[in-house]
Amino acid sequence: MSERVITPRNRGFLFLDSHPAGCARLVNDMWQAVAARPAAALDDDAPVALIIGSSSGYGLAATVAGLARAGIRGIGVSFEKAPTERRTGTAGWYRTAATAELAEDAGREMHFLNGDAFSDEMKEQVADLVKRRFGRLDHLIYSVAAPRRTDPETGTTFSSSLKPIGATARTRTLVFDEDGQPDVREVSTEPADEDEIAQTIAVMGGTDWARWVSHLADRGLLADGFSTAALSYIGSPLTADIYREGTIGAAKAHLEQTARELDARLRDLCGGRAVTSVNGAAVTQSSTAIPGIALYTGLLRGVLGDRMVSPVDQLAELWDQLTGVQPLVTDDEGRVRLDTWELAPEVQEAVADRWQAATTETITDLADLEWFRDSVRQLYGFSAPGVDYPAPVETEVPWPAAR
Repeated sequence: MSERVITPRNRGFLFLDSHPAGCARLVNDMWQAVAARPAAALDDDAPVALIIGSSSGYGLAATVAGLARAGIRGIGVSFEKAPTERRTGTAGWYRTAATAELAEDAGREMHFLNGDAFSDEMKEQVADLVKRRFGRLDHLIYSVAAPRRTDPETGTTFSSSLKPIGATARTRTLVFDEDGQPDVREVSTEPADEDEIAQTIAVMGGTDWARWVSHLADRGLLADGFSTAALSYIGSPLTADIYREGTIGAAKAHLEQTARELDARLRDLCGGRAVTSVNGAAVTQSSTAIPGIALYTGLLRGVLGDRMVSPVDQLAELWDQLTGVQPLVTDDEGRVRLDTWELAPEVQEAVADRWQAATTETITDLADLEWFRDSVRQLYGFSAPGVDYPAPVETEVPWPAAR
């Protein structure tokens, strides 16, 4: 037993510890928010799914929505740190444990593997498990946001960059001082060079996604009608210089081109499909690191309030399309668009007005900062409703047992 009181300690948007009970409560709340399909649809021949990046952000939403709504069984892969004597485990460690418990309670066979999704060793481990437990794979969701990737063929390690392309980008951003007071600042980011662009594409583009599909296809594990979706984001013109038109955007363009190539290949191979799913804005551990995104998201919430569509609700819609409950609808670029609520012209116009008016003095009136702060804290298991934070909590939570 290793019980202790865990208090939030943070450096900006990065927290040093995570709260196991808070993480479990938030995963449970996500599960409860999903409207399940009729029990008759969740039979013994339920779809088999692989979620790469299953422990956080939209990957976690895909896992929970898939289990709770589509009744999937299968495998989740993530890369998390275990608790130690000095530190708690990562939030994703505790979220995975909570997800596994909910899946077991619901009678869903779901396995969780912890390791480097970029490695060929993990691909082989997953393929072996699919073959042994299920015999086929119906769906693959790819949701990996990592700062670096080692190419398993060459051993070269690539690092991603958050930079504009072609010219210095000046954008407004939101930070909080040591007392938690908001500060709106203007920041400048120098443009990336060609090597930084190439490295970001190597990390965050479609190369590893394609390797996963190829590996599973080579093992003969793709079911007839197999579908795969890589989760992506386009975002607002307000953040385009540093995001969609920057190094990340170049990687996203590569991801979309990979989807088109995989789609053509899978149609011939197994009557399958490959798409990118463009999701709407959310507070995630990845998004808070991008200049301007925190300010934009807080203002968006100020405009929309509860009309913002949560990640788990968006991914429930994606599962409906992937499993045939609804038609799979794509735009001219082959992308499923789950972000139309965010990019509606009237919404973007209202956010742009607030963006121009935002200063340190006015930001409290323009953005929903209480929601934003709680959302950031919830990434680490804090600010979860109903959790007794002054009470000691067990931190030595085991990883879900292998079957």
